[in-house]
Amino acid sequence: MDTYFYLIIIWWLLLGVLLMGLGAMVGMDMGVGTILRYVGRTDAERRVALNIIGPHWDGNQVWFILGGGAIFAAWPLVYATAFSGFYIVMLILLWSMIVRPLGFEYRSQIKSASWRNVWDWSLFISGFVPMLVFGAAVGNVLLGVPFHFDERMVSFYTGSFIGLFNPYAILCGLVSVCLSIYMGASMLLIRSGEQSISERAKKASLYAGVLALVLMAIGGFWSANLHGFHLISSPAPGVPQTPLHQTVVVEPASLLHNYREYPVLWLLPALAYLSLIVGMGAILVKRAVLAWWSGVITWISVLGMAGAAMFPFIMPSISNPSHSLTVWNSGASTLTMGWMLGFTVIFMPMIVTYTSWAFYIMRGKVDIKSVESEETQY
Repeated sequence: MDTYFYLIIIWWLLLGVLLMGLGAMVGMDMGVGTILRYVGRTDAERRVALNIIGPHWDGNQVWFILGGGAIFAAWPLVYATAFSGFYIVMLILLWSMIVRPLGFEYRSQIKSASWRNVWDWSLFISGFVPMLVFGAAVGNVLLGVPFHFDERMVSFYTGSFIGLFNPYAILCGLVSVCLSIYMGASMLLIRSGEQSISERAKKASLYAGVLALVLMAIGGFWSANLHGFHLISSPAPGVPQTPLHQTVVVEPASLLHNYREYPVLWLLPALAYLSLIVGMGAILVKRAVLAWWSGVITWISVLGMAGAAMFPFIMPSISNPSHSLTVWNSGASTLTMGWMLGFTVIFMPMIVTYTSWAFYIMRGKVDIKSVESEETQY
């Protein structure tokens, strides 16, 4: 096989790893923001919750940057098509995330209940909306995106903003929100030194976990009846090509075609359900660290399920299926992917190392006394 073929497969897997890291790490601190006003009934309790993720939330945003950067550099055609078609959604995502650092930094600057309530709600919005959009984006990609190309390879988006928030996409978005709440609540259980916060976080994690299981079950049956995209003819994998060089057809009730062809893939949904159930059981027996890691495995399994169902498609087109973007026709050059892989081999271990180090250094319980004793705390 040509080097380009292996680079494409590696970068498809790396894209999945980055999305999984985004879901688990960014989802964790955004989950805390979503349930902030539930787990914290007083200003002091909310400050405890914010200071639990305070040392990590901005570092976790690196997964957003890595994800966007990987799509931009490794999959430029996907980047150009998605960011132009989803432009309004991207702006909503950006605006909701802009208020996030403001909420952390400005909230405690003025001792006013109304002032702090405003920033509490901003943290809720900047936690709930991005995770809803993240899941909805995955749902839309599974369904197919309304776009096509002209003979110059200029893309045209033919859908509407409202159409992006269709029932299936909303379902996927709610699964994402539930998993983020589960991750955030699990982290609060690990580090909260306040019994009242721990009790509410326990309830939030269990409710979110049960709801996620129900929604995933509904989504699974729904997905089994959705149309799927099938590559009928194209140049050989690893050969330079564009979406204009292929033929793709849409067949009803065939989204899970790859699962039927390769039954081993059913281990992914089984692992997703099992890990979440184990995680909720760990919460009940006060094993919060195990519960958190079970949530990580759930995120990996859920996004792995989506990737396995779609392969080799990255962004299928519902307007003109033959213009769908696949791993074979939308990647960057061999030189670009090769250089990026070299940088990834160097910097990815560094990111994992400093993230682990930060969590180790900032280990221990956070309580009201420790928060109120230092003026630098959120």
